[in-house]
Amino acid sequence: MSKPLDGRVVLVTGGGRGIGRAHCLELARQGAAVVVNDPGVGKDGQVGDGAGPAFDVVAEIVAAGGRAVAHTGSVSNWADTADMVATAVSEFGTLTGVVNNAGIVRDATVVNATEAEWDAVMAVHLKGTFAVSKHACEYWRSEAKGGNVIGGRIVNTVSGAGLWGNYGQGAYGAAKAAIANLTVVTAMEGQRFGVTANAISPLAVTRISADFFAGERAQDPALDPARSSAVVAWLQSAESGWLTGQILRVNGATLSRITGFTEAPGRYLASNGESLEFDEIGRAASWLWDTLPRGLAGPLPR
Repeated sequence: MSKPLDGRVVLVTGGGRGIGRAHCLELARQGAAVVVNDPGVGKDGQVGDGAGPAFDVVAEIVAAGGRAVAHTGSVSNWADTADMVATAVSEFGTLTGVVNNAGIVRDATVVNATEAEWDAVMAVHLKGTFAVSKHACEYWRSEAKGGNVIGGRIVNTVSGAGLWGNYGQGAYGAAKAAIANLTVVTAMEGQRFGVTANAISPLAVTRISADFFAGERAQDPALDPARSSAVVAWLQSAESGWLTGQILRVNGATLSRITGFTEAPGRYLASNGESLEFDEIGRAASWLWDTLPRGLAGPLPR
């Protein structure tokens, strides 16, 4: 019996644990061959318990009759990300999609964060997402120029911290917000050679988010890391080719669309009709704030 993702080959970064592991297992269950990337580090990006997680997930997939290969390179390393794409092609003959899931946290307030903490988070989340996407797109563009439009699929991972902010997560939130924008830009550029790019914002208990969910909520089945994996698998399918440049929020059994930055209701016109003057900005800002639906924000300082 055929499966929805038969013939698809998908690279999943951070695929050894949590949400990434769930994605790998679901992709394989739906018929895809999977490159499971995970260097086996701790949630802060430091050397942890070895490179075992990627191989463990591969063993699970193979035992269930699927196809998979492990890759233990770092998404923060340009050469490693190029090798991930090359590994997919050499092992399975092609690459049809990537899931940029790898991530670390170095939580600290703006005044307490160090340069090293900022750089580490950006390297894994933002640079890693960009580097994997770049090398995958280079491959797909090259194939398209040769007459082989593969229909590449990119699925990025964003977070509520990037969409709405979260105390103590300036670096993590900034990286995730940037990934949301990168998703839109990649979608625009990828259309020329048959590539779609979307992002998911999954609500789940993982190593990264465990401290956020306390007590009984951490045991809520709706926060199982696997809840978003069916969405990812569908986004990697041929059927999803009409959808691109979107962010999908997955919260338990619900799916919603995040529309990004929008212009709030109301526009203040300069009193002289030409240019805003300093002495009217306070009045303009107050007027704009008062046009917001009640309950969306606190009072504007006056």
